[in-house]
Amino acid sequence: MRGLLCWPVLLLLLQPWETQLQLAGPRCHTGPLDLVFVIDSSRSVRPFEFETMRQFLMGLLRGLNVGPNATRVGVIQYSSQVQSVFPLRAFSRREDMERAIRDLVPLAQGTMTGLAIQYAMNVAFSVAEGARPPEEGVPRVAVIVTDGRPQDRVAEVAAQARARGIEIYAVGVQRADVGSLRAMASPPLDEHVFLVESFDLIQEFGLQFQSRLCAIDLCAEGTHGCEHHCINSPGSYFCRCQVGFALQQDQRSCRAIDYCSFGNHSCQHECVSTPGGPRCHCREGHDLQPDGRSCQVRDLCNGVDHGCEFQCVSEGLSYRCLCPEGRQIQADGKSCNRCREGHVDLVLLVDGSKSVRPQNFELVKRFVNQIVDFLDVSPEGTRVGLVQFSSRVRTEFPLGRYGTAAEVKQAVLAVEYMERGTMTGLALRHMVEHSFSEAQGARPRALNVPRVGLVFTDGRSQDDISVWAARAKEEGIVMYAVGVGKAVEAELREIASEPAELHVSYAPDFGTMTHLLENLRGSICPEEGISAGTELRSPCECESLVEFQGRTLGALESLTLNLAQLTARLEDLENQLANQK
Repeated sequence: MRGLLCWPVLLLLLQPWETQLQLAGPRCHTGPLDLVFVIDSSRSVRPFEFETMRQFLMGLLRGLNVGPNATRVGVIQYSSQVQSVFPLRAFSRREDMERAIRDLVPLAQGTMTGLAIQYAMNVAFSVAEGARPPEEGVPRVAVIVTDGRPQDRVAEVAAQARARGIEIYAVGVQRADVGSLRAMASPPLDEHVFLVESFDLIQEFGLQFQSRLCAIDLCAEGTHGCEHHCINSPGSYFCRCQVGFALQQDQRSCRAIDYCSFGNHSCQHECVSTPGGPRCHCREGHDLQPDGRSCQVRDLCNGVDHGCEFQCVSEGLSYRCLCPEGRQIQADGKSCNRCREGHVDLVLLVDGSKSVRPQNFELVKRFVNQIVDFLDVSPEGTRVGLVQFSSRVRTEFPLGRYGTAAEVKQAVLAVEYMERGTMTGLALRHMVEHSFSEAQGARPRALNVPRVGLVFTDGRSQDDISVWAARAKEEGIVMYAVGVGKAVEAELREIASEPAELHVSYAPDFGTMTHLLENLRGSICPEEGISAGTELRSPCECESLVEFQGRTLGALESLTLNLAQLTARLEDLENQLANQK
């Protein structure tokens, strides 16, 4: 393919995108080419990274001689599915291509690279989509840009694509798997596999790609005088410095760049200049956060064998153990007393809005049945009711309808997805006013059976939740909130009872909800209920006094242990201050 195509210089280091990807001279008018970009838009590609890739694509277009009889360009994006942004036949003007790329919305799901290659081979490079017939001998080139490991097989389908005459360039960014890149790319691999450290440096691919395809090599004459690199351009050349260096006024020599001196790094603690740009560094005992700038005191719960039976909470230079509601911390400060067998009235409020989607709603129903599995469902034990909400509220079955876990699970599987909006406040009101009424199967308050509400949602409520969230807790209902995906943390905390860390659970997507089950298993631990025929024990009886005394002594021992830990921490801080002086 070399000799058929000559790409211009795509960028100049440390200049804006618009300038970086401008042509250094006239475009090469050599031969026609069918070029398809295969772009990874999985969830691991963050929004600002996707924007960088978008700008990079538009910059590349400005270096191409596009047209029906010259270079035809198509773009597809992929994640768990493949989407054609525009086929080879769609546009003959660069402006139309750029407009389509600007409107591109990332799919933000998985990374099915093999599926994308198969789509490119069977569809994108078909004559129907605008590729020229094989007998015309027009080169077919696919440029795959990805930042992660494929979730499917790529070697076999890539070999099939290459066998059909498609030349594949594999561009890996940051977290990309080198082995997968080599399995996809055409030989020789050193000319078709590119790996850059970040999306900010993806322009490196442009330079190397241009050097592979451009036939003129003025740099080979050895008279350029470039300190680092000589880069060919049509009929000329220019000097370029290594990453982390800037070109001097003589346009040949280079000097190291102090990125931290620019004053725009926003590092909370320290800035360290590296060849790849500014990097933030945190002081001892702190961890750098995902934004790459802010620092947080190290979570000791993740760094030590804390031994907490239920939950560990990091507190600066120490930590403490928590137990679910209804269970107390033991004298060792780590274990929780055993939950006594009892009764509970549990109402589940399930989000059935349009954003959940049908396949995810099935996962929600499966998740609800997994909760039912660890409950002692019976008319005298735990009673379960289910309410679905979207733009309206519907009781799927009340507390008093089913007396076994099998019946409840069968009813859950029969629930039909509602779709539409997210009226969480309306659902909370329905729960307070109706779901826990005796007419719906709730047991009388005189029996002291705990009332528990569990709200499951994946997004922001379209109505106010504050009034009825507060009312639920005033009515003595213990509230749990489970959020998925785009659920709003502030709303989850407002719905849930205190403390929030024991009553709020979150999963990034529906496929990872199952890890919440263990937390809910320990949290929804019923106190010993008072059912019909059960006599109330006098608090003055001997057994009650002994039990109360044991709990009190355990609490005092726990407080003593916490006080000792706090004293040790204060002494450590005093020693640190003395050493600094």
